[in-house]
Amino acid sequence: MENFRPESGPGPKRGGVRGVRRLTLGMVATERLADDFGTVSEGGQVDPGRVLAAFKAAAPYLRFGPRITQAIDWLFRFTQVQDWQEGARPIVWPSAAMQMEALCLSEAQVKRLNRLLAHLGLVTMRDSPNGKRYGRRDLRGRIVEAYGFDLSPIAVRQAEFREIAERGRARFEALKQLRRRATIAVRGIQQIVETATELGIAEGWARQADEARRLVARIRRIEELDEVTLGVTTLENRQADLRGRLEAAMDALKEAVKAGVESTNMSPKGLTDEPHITHTNQTLNPTDHVSALRKRSSTSGGAGTSAGGSTRTGRNGDGKEAGHRSTGSRAIKPEIPPDGTVFRMTPDELVRLAPRLRAYLAKSSPGWPEIVEAADWLRHDLGVSKPLWGDACLAMGREQAAVALAIVSTKPSDHFRGSPGGYFHGMVARARAGELNLARSIWGIRAASGMPRPPRSHACDASRSI
Repeated sequence: MENFRPESGPGPKRGGVRGVRRLTLGMVATERLADDFGTVSEGGQVDPGRVLAAFKAAAPYLRFGPRITQAIDWLFRFTQVQDWQEGARPIVWPSAAMQMEALCLSEAQVKRLNRLLAHLGLVTMRDSPNGKRYGRRDLRGRIVEAYGFDLSPIAVRQAEFREIAERGRARFEALKQLRRRATIAVRGIQQIVETATELGIAEGWARQADEARRLVARIRRIEELDEVTLGVTTLENRQADLRGRLEAAMDALKEAVKAGVESTNMSPKGLTDEPHITHTNQTLNPTDHVSALRKRSSTSGGAGTSAGGSTRTGRNGDGKEAGHRSTGSRAIKPEIPPDGTVFRMTPDELVRLAPRLRAYLAKSSPGWPEIVEAADWLRHDLGVSKPLWGDACLAMGREQAAVALAIVSTKPSDHFRGSPGGYFHGMVARARAGELNLARSIWGIRAASGMPRPPRSHACDASRSI
C-alpha cells in the first residue's frame, strides 16, 4: 500500500454537543485505514510482536518522539494473540486514569496524545454510546464487545514501517560514511598546511584549513544526504588541489637544493663556513685513523706514520695518512665497516633497541639501507620534516642519521622540552659543530635495556671521532 499521509486541515469549530469527539481529516483517514485490517489478516494470523518491532524500527526515521513510541508500546501490553486473527480486531480499553498514571501525564496531556496518535495514523478510537472505554471476552478469550483504542492501522502499515526503517538505516550509513570522509579530508588538509608551514611556503594556506574546519562543522549538522555529499566532495577536491600544489613546491625545493649542492661541490677550495658533508664513497678505516693519530701525537716534529708505516707529504709539507683526502673544513664520515656495523652495532640490534622501527621494515632481518628507509617513514611520527631529515643525512651520513632518529624514538614524551622534532634538530646542530656523541647514547640505551656492553676497542674510539 502507499505510505500513509494524514490529511491536514482545520477541524470543526468549537462548540456543539458536549462529550462528542471532534474529528479531523487525519483521524478520518486513519479510520479508513483500519478497515483494511481484514485483508491483512486473511489466510492467517498477524504477529503482534513483529508489528510492534516494525513500528519501533521506523519511529526514529518518522520523527516520532519517545512519548509516542512509549504510548504505543504501552497499549500493545493489553492486546492478546487471538485479537490479531482473521475476523477479529485488536482493540484495547485501558482507562484514562491508568494511562495518566503509566505515562505520567495529566488529563489534558493524555487527550492531546490520543488525538495525535489518531492523527498520525497509528490508532483509531472506537467510542461507546456513553463515551467510556470497556470490553469483554468470551471463555476462549476472544473479544465479544470492545470500545477503546483500535490498533489495526499499525498492522496495516507494517510493510510500510519496514520499508521506512530499511531506507532510514541505509541513509544513516551513507551519512556516517560521508562524515567520515569529511573528517579524513580535513585532517589531510591540516597535515598539508603544517608541512607547507615547515617548508616556509604556507602563505595564505592557513585560511584553507580554517575554511575546511568550518565546512566540516556545518556538515555534521546537516541531515540532507545531497547537501552532505556536496560538502564532502568540495572538501576532497580542495585537499587534492592543495596536495598537488605542495608536491609541486617540494619538487621545486628539491631541485633547488640539488643545484646548490652541485654548485658547492664544484668549488675547488671549499667554503670556510660550509656545513659538514658526508662522503659515502670514503674508504676510511676508523681503526687505522685512530692508530695514525696516536702515532702522530707521539712524534715531536708533527710528522707521523700511518698504521701501515707509510706517509704522504703534501705540497705544503703536511703529512697525509693513506686513505684520506683533503676536504677543507668538511667533516669526514667513514663508510660502514666490513663487519656491517655502525658504532659497533648491527641493524638487528638497533631494531631491538628502537622497536618503533620494526613497523616500517619490510623484512625481519634488515640491512642498513632498509634501516634508513624505515627511519625516513618513522620521522613522520616524530614530527621531523623532510628538510631537517635531509640536513641530518648531510651532517651525519644516512646510517648515522637513522641511528640518531632511532635514539629519539626511544625517549619518553616527557623527556623533551618541546617536541621530538625539536630534539632531533638540536642533535643535527651538534653534529654540524662536531659535538654529537651518538656512541654514548647507544651505550645508555643498551644499559637501560639490560643488554651487555661490548668490549672497548679502537673502533669504538674511532666512532667517537665521527
